Amino acid sequence: MTSNTQTIGVIGAGAWGTALAQVLSSNGRDVLLWARESEVVDSINTKHENSLFLPGVPLCHNLKATNDLNETAQADILLLVTPAQHIRATVESMKDQLPAGKPLVICSKGIELDSGLLLTQVLEQVAPDCTHAILTGPTFASEIARGLPGAVTIACKNKDTAIRLQKALGVPGFRPYATTDVIGTQLGGAIKNVIAIACGVVTGRELGESARAAIMTRGVAEIARLGVAMGASRETLLGMCGIGDLTLTCSSMQSRNFSLGAALGKGQSIEDILGGRKAVTEGVHTVRSALSLAKKHAVDMPITETVNKLIEGEYSVDDAIEEMLNRPFSYEITGK
Repeated sequence: MTSNTQTIGVIGAGAWGTALAQVLSSNGRDVLLWARESEVVDSINTKHENSLFLPGVPLCHNLKATNDLNETAQADILLLVTPAQHIRATVESMKDQLPAGKPLVICSKGIELDSGLLLTQVLEQVAPDCTHAILTGPTFASEIARGLPGAVTIACKNKDTAIRLQKALGVPGFRPYATTDVIGTQLGGAIKNVIAIACGVVTGRELGESARAAIMTRGVAEIARLGVAMGASRETLLGMCGIGDLTLTCSSMQSRNFSLGAALGKGQSIEDILGGRKAVTEGVHTVRSALSLAKKHAVDMPITETVNKLIEGEYSVDDAIEEMLNRPFSYEITGK
């Protein structure tokens, strides 16, 4: 079966799942999109629009949606686009439909809160006989769904499989770059959401672009320290899933994490911000898991720690800013 004739099931019809289904179906792929909400299925199948999660974006007439998870699981390749904290339960519910070798491509960004596991490690527990991969990068759903160009990283431990998935999921204008570094790919995509909250606070508090650039730069350093300690390559974090994703997420109000930080910076409470949102803001969940990993691997992550205290109510915004400004000076470059 060639790349163009492989069927693709997209599990999760939020904005990003819908965008992925749209970009693939618009390029001739046979795509079935699973949604939990019956109104989303009806909207996509009758109005050709996801009016709940991606309003105003016309969808291909050949893109079909369903409430039947087992039907979607029959596709040759499955893209998992449910929120990170629901990946385990989603795969558990359909694992009897997953034969050995079935490609499961995680398109969510996060770390499992209860276990502290990366999402590929969750799949290793729930569906160990399947092929596990990650698709992540600097993308906004509304832009990709409208056919604007973008690029992502696709990671799989097996290089040949990563390249096969690259060919199966890559289309003109949506370019996947393949790697075998699944750890670095996941950490870059997950922890940049935490750094984006910090950058949003800077913007909301009107501390200036210089301060935001500083947070972004030191945020890369934090992610790289943890990544290297866990066996990732620093070079991975210079790619789409690292610098690319961080730059996008830390620079635009389209980012849920950045906009949450901006609202915090303006004085809103975390409860009020989250209470008014339909979509999940993953950085809120990721921050605690990232700190657990940092402690486990003896890695210093001051921005992540400060964001956690802010979200947990231990710090006010002013406390958080003071904490960061009064850290000891340190070397940025080591070696000869």
